[in-house]
Amino acid sequence: MTPVRTLLGTAIAATLLTLTACGSAPENEAAKTPAAAPAESADAFIARANRSIEEVTPEITSAQWLSSTYINADSQRVAAGANERWLTLRNALVEQAKTYDEAAQTPATARALHILKTDAAMPAPRDPARLKELAGIATRMEAAYGAGKWCRDGEAAKDCLDIGRISEILADTATSSYDEQLAAWEGWHTVSPPMRADYRRFVELTNEGAKEMGYANTGEVWRAGYDMTPAEFQAETDRLWNQVKPLYTQLQCYTRGKLVEKYGDKGQVDGMLPAHLTGNLWQQDWGNLWPILEPYKGVGNLDISTALRQQRDDALNASVAQAGGLGKLTAERQVELSRQADLDIATKMTRLAEGFYTGLGMPALPGSFYTDSQLIQPRDRDVVCHASAWPMDTHGEVRIKMCIKPTEEELTTIYHELGHIFYYMAYKEQPPLFQNGAHDGFHEAIGDTIVLSMTPEYLASIGLLDQTTMSEQAVINAQMRMALAKVAFLPFGLMIDRWRWGVFDGSIAPENYNAAWWELKAKYQGVAPAQARGEDFFDPGAKYHVPGNTPYTRYFLSHILQFQFYKALCDAAGHNGPLYQCNFAGNPEAGARFWAMLAAGSSQPWQKTLRELTGGEQMDAAPVLEYFAPLNAWLEMKNQGKDCGWEG
Repeated sequence: MTPVRTLLGTAIAATLLTLTACGSAPENEAAKTPAAAPAESADAFIARANRSIEEVTPEITSAQWLSSTYINADSQRVAAGANERWLTLRNALVEQAKTYDEAAQTPATARALHILKTDAAMPAPRDPARLKELAGIATRMEAAYGAGKWCRDGEAAKDCLDIGRISEILADTATSSYDEQLAAWEGWHTVSPPMRADYRRFVELTNEGAKEMGYANTGEVWRAGYDMTPAEFQAETDRLWNQVKPLYTQLQCYTRGKLVEKYGDKGQVDGMLPAHLTGNLWQQDWGNLWPILEPYKGVGNLDISTALRQQRDDALNASVAQAGGLGKLTAERQVELSRQADLDIATKMTRLAEGFYTGLGMPALPGSFYTDSQLIQPRDRDVVCHASAWPMDTHGEVRIKMCIKPTEEELTTIYHELGHIFYYMAYKEQPPLFQNGAHDGFHEAIGDTIVLSMTPEYLASIGLLDQTTMSEQAVINAQMRMALAKVAFLPFGLMIDRWRWGVFDGSIAPENYNAAWWELKAKYQGVAPAQARGEDFFDPGAKYHVPGNTPYTRYFLSHILQFQFYKALCDAAGHNGPLYQCNFAGNPEAGARFWAMLAAGSSQPWQKTLRELTGGEQMDAAPVLEYFAPLNAWLEMKNQGKDCGWEG
């Protein structure tokens, strides 16, 4: 599972986010190309597009769901076929949308036309054979990632390690040795080299589709969907990064020093963090380094993972006792009871998260959510464990796909994913073309705004922490834990699309895929591999969002926006005091304002939606710096005399 606590967190997949706004049409609709309906007004065209989306979204999402939760040749074939039908229709809709003058339309119709022309994570060629090829490649790459395992030399297939077990080795920074972590990190990165040829062809095909849409390349299509020009958007992300870079530099410097204390010279690579020592496969979340980085040992009990695991184990022990004890249970029955305990704690964690949203006045999740979601990893088949939220239709049928374990990271991931779910539920009254976030960064920021309100006070209120008074040392500890997720993620959220933009525009040639990847990780994150990684590897493919084709800058933006949203909701709740102390759980005014923003969907420019909640139209990292002001001052003190920074 990708740790969406770091605001991946995914995570919702880009393909699904696109499907929220666009679906496939029945054959009779797909046949209505622009040439077949030359006299159709723009208003009539948009109405027809919305009807088509409403009709076919269930088919498309169900096919994708099966492809992710039952990975086999049959489900891949079904998903590829559904994807092909959707891409065929989408090309026809885009072509017709291009024939209308947006300036001559009503604001709603003009916006719908613009969304149709820019909301394409995977621009497809018009040529049917190439379109079919693209659909197949996309399905194949995602399936390869989901089924990926690390098989050591001479190891039986049944003993190969999947991403979950590999991640556990990396996460155990207290007991896993340097060599064990390196072997696990390198092991996962063996799953991606077979994707390299597919990805190269994928780039060629989507670039062809982008050019047919009127854009220079796929990256330009991605940057066009932010109510500003692609060039303006790139400059905006640079501005935001420069606001937060000094804070990240201080955190990287402190972390490097602690790794050197633990591992000696092997704790750094030319001033950068060794990739396999951050406790995370992609170096996007450093929370697993807590045993090494904890500022004040044992001050302020913030370990909710122990409480969650204890609840799971207590439930299992009670079930075993009720059944007469272990001595009276067959091995099969023991497994059944253990699996039931896993499902029970996963469900309980999900209901805790739901309770935060409903406590703000939002509606309860539909009953089908709990019966149809994948909450734990099945034992009988391969699945994609990467956490994601799914709108199964345009009327509010929703579910999540996760492989939940009783840990703090997983709990915050659930709160994050339900942010997507409640966004889907809030804007379901909008026309299908407006059933999306104000921009994609908004969608990723909703759940993490809630996570920011999961203060020690809130966690104590739901029985996961003892009520404690926050001393100055406890505040620094709490801020460090949050920074290891939020601040550590920021440059990672930026560099993935910097790599893909370069791949799409040709400035990164196929023969330099891996070298460019590590150059960007060095530049932005100050991270490097322990040993050189040549072009026989394809390390970008070891991150789900690359083979899954999910644009990633949204996650960087969400890390800025969530603090803006949080500050605005804290103000609405009447909070007084330092920003990091705010807990708006149960506040109806904050809930009403949040829901109003969600309900607007993408029906208006994001600048207007942002203004209605925060009072301003510009994304701004100032609330990030305000929130982490105590930690930043502490880091600067601890780093005095050190040579902070690095050369990429």
